[in-house]
Amino acid sequence: MAERDAEESEQGPELVERVAAIDIAKASGMVCTRVPHEDKPGRRMQRVWHVAATSGTILDLADHLICQGVTRVVMEATSTYWKPFFFLLEARGLGCWLVNARDVKNVPSRPKTDKLDSVWPAKLAERGMLRASFVPPKPVRELRDLTRSRAVLTHEYTRHKQRAEKLLEDAQIKLSSVISDIFGVSGRAMLEALIAGERSPRALADLAHGTIKASPQALQEALAGGFEEHHAFMLRMLLDTVDYLTLQINKLTARITTRLTELSTTPDAPDDDQPGQGMLMPLTDVERLDEIPSVGPATAQVILAEIGTDMSVFPTADHLASWARLSPRTFQSGPKNTSEPAGKGNPWLRGALGEAAVSAARTDTFLGARYRRIVKRRGHLKALVAVARSILVMVWHLMNDPTARYRDLGPDWHTKNLDPARKTRDLVRQLTALGHDVTLTPAGA
Repeated sequence: MAERDAEESEQGPELVERVAAIDIAKASGMVCTRVPHEDKPGRRMQRVWHVAATSGTILDLADHLICQGVTRVVMEATSTYWKPFFFLLEARGLGCWLVNARDVKNVPSRPKTDKLDSVWPAKLAERGMLRASFVPPKPVRELRDLTRSRAVLTHEYTRHKQRAEKLLEDAQIKLSSVISDIFGVSGRAMLEALIAGERSPRALADLAHGTIKASPQALQEALAGGFEEHHAFMLRMLLDTVDYLTLQINKLTARITTRLTELSTTPDAPDDDQPGQGMLMPLTDVERLDEIPSVGPATAQVILAEIGTDMSVFPTADHLASWARLSPRTFQSGPKNTSEPAGKGNPWLRGALGEAAVSAARTDTFLGARYRRIVKRRGHLKALVAVARSILVMVWHLMNDPTARYRDLGPDWHTKNLDPARKTRDLVRQLTALGHDVTLTPAGA
């Protein structure tokens, strides 16, 4: 007989007595409540009705659910339409769960109606068959708005700078070929002179500062083009937009810094090696995460805005990596045991971690060595995902312990902790796969 696995599991409640589910649309919601029947023990009473998505109606709904003794309200993550229901009901003290649409997908061959779409999640919720999605507290949600707005404006800032460069190319001005940054001090002075009506290549080249490596002759050749009044009008608009976006990004960065400082300032551990000093200067969470290679202040701000500062939401670092979709999913069917793609996850968090992983891959650190070890056998993309996961694991440990500090293990950590027997076994297996018969002789013999 085949061996059978037996394990103990914690038995949760089989039935949540009083639940409610809301199928949310843009301007309305379909509410379903399931509570014990008043006269028939063991039976359930179900009620379904329609409510408008206005603040007053939602608050009336909250009072009604409280009177019914509802302890759990589940709703699907439908665009941003779920936010008024979730936040107003939560503010009234109701236990709200935001669930993934994939988890509450209706059973096949059942009609698609708003009524059935609210009844089915209610039945799943009362049997404990749903999992709540992570919804951060209000301060973290506001921080998310700030960091995401900054990312969008930064993207627009880059787009407008690229459009300005294309406009210069249209006017046969090859300034970007001889200057690394046409929006620097020298480049900006030349652009302003072009807009003001200066067309002499020599006069424009004389505006270059001493830090420009290009020769005056190269600058004059690059600035000899067909810049006309139309180009001046368009370039003026683009430069004004770039300046405005720069101002807005700086405002957002200042507010993000202030909000993060208000969220948490973590004291450092006492330094026993220095007598008379009981406590070092406190470090903020951003400063501690900044010690990780390739994780700068901006990246640390994005990470904290997406995962929050309270790691009790994620019991272990593996839970956090799985939530961020940085761990492959196991697929096992019969003799087939493979891994599937991890999924999309949080695009803002994955984007920040991806940029940090690309930078870490070029460093002579533990993360850089990890990338170089994995890329040889798994490829570039999977190696970057592995490095991004390692960064997120480090973030969890630093945030879980307010006194923890990052300490790099060094690029030779894997070499120092290499298992000789495992390495020998791997090399023998590789030679055998190439068609060689391998006989090992100890060096002492």
